[in-house]
Amino acid sequence: MERIQKAIEKARDARQAQGEQAKTPGEKAERAHGTGRALIPTTWADLTKFTPNLKHFHDMRIVTPESDQQAASFDVIRTRLRQQMQANGWRRVAITSPSAACGKTTASVNLAFSMARQAKLKAMLIELDLRHPSMAKILGLQNQHQFSKVLSASAAFSEHAVVYDDNLAIATNHSPIERPAELLSGSDSARIIDGIEKLYKPDIMIFDMPPMLGNDDVMAFLDQIDCVLLIAAAEKTTYEEIEKCEATIASRSNFLGVVLNKCRYLDKAEREGS
Repeated sequence: MERIQKAIEKARDARQAQGEQAKTPGEKAERAHGTGRALIPTTWADLTKFTPNLKHFHDMRIVTPESDQQAASFDVIRTRLRQQMQANGWRRVAITSPSAACGKTTASVNLAFSMARQAKLKAMLIELDLRHPSMAKILGLQNQHQFSKVLSASAAFSEHAVVYDDNLAIATNHSPIERPAELLSGSDSARIIDGIEKLYKPDIMIFDMPPMLGNDDVMAFLDQIDCVLLIAAAEKTTYEEIEKCEATIASRSNFLGVVLNKCRYLDKAEREGS
C-alpha cells in the first residue's frame, strides 16, 4: 500500500508539471495521444460508429438504450448521480464493487446508455478493469480494441474507442494485461486521461474499475477521479466489505454511495428509489 501511495504522489507531481509545461492547445492534444506520436486531430464525429445489436443487449441485461419501465431504475440512479456531480463540479466517476460478480460492469454500461439518451450530454465510458476485461463481450463489440495501449502512450484514443449515437464514447480492452496497478498509477496515465478530457470535453467520464478487495488497482487510480459509486450484490456483499471499501475511498476521493444490485425482493417503490 505504501508503494502505491508513493506512486500516486509521484504521478500527481508529474501531472501538475506536465500541465504547466503544455502551453498551447496543440501541445496539450499531442500529449493526449502519447509521446512520439504525430498529432491526430479528432472529434466525436471521427470516432468509429457503434450500432448495438439490441437482442444481444437484451441477453446481456443492457436495458437502457430505450426509455421504458426496465430502464427506470437506472434512470433514477443516473439523475441522482448527475445532480450530485454537477452540484460539486465533478466530471469523473469510478464504478467499482467490493468483490467480483456484483454486476458493476453491467451497471456501468446501463448508466452510460441511460445518459446517452440525453442528447445534449456527452459521456465517456472507459473500461479500466484490466485484469478481467469483459465490456467488449457485454457490448458485442468485435473490434480488438485495447485501451491500455492508450494509457501506456503507445496509441491514440481514437484508435481504441467507438461512439454510440454521437454522444457516448466507449473504450474497451479485448485482453488482460500484467501489472495494471503500475500502469494506472503512472504519470503517463494521469496525463493521458487529462489530455482526453481536454480534447473531447465530455460532460462526464465513467470508469469501470476492477473490484476493490484483493488488489490495489482502484487505490492506484483514486487520485485521478472525483467520486466513486460502489455496486454491492444482495445476499453476497457483507457490511464489513462495504465499510472497508468506503474507508479506502474516503481516504483519497469522494464516496457517492452504494447501489444494491441483484435484489429479487424489492417492491415497486424501492425499485424506483423512492
